[in-house]
Amino acid sequence: MPLTMTPSGCTSTVKKIYGKDEVRHFLNSLGFVEGGEVTVISEMGGNLIVSVKDARIALSKSMAGRILV
Repeated sequence: MPLTMTPSGCTSTVKKIYGKDEVRHFLNSLGFVEGGEVTVISEMGGNLIVSVKDARIALSKSMAGRILV
C-alpha cells in the first residue's frame, strides 16, 4: 500500500519506490531505501511528516504516494 495510507504513529518497511530515475534518486538521498523503516508522525491535508533514519522529513501527497510499504 502507498505510504499515504499508513496511519500516524505506524512504522512500516519500504517495499518499493516508483517514479522516474530522478525521483527515486531524490527519495533515496533523503533516506528512503527499499528495506528501510519509515514512521508516519503526522498527516495534514494529505501531506505527511515522516521519520526516516532519525530525521523528520515533510513529503507531499504525490511524493508519498510513490513509496510503497
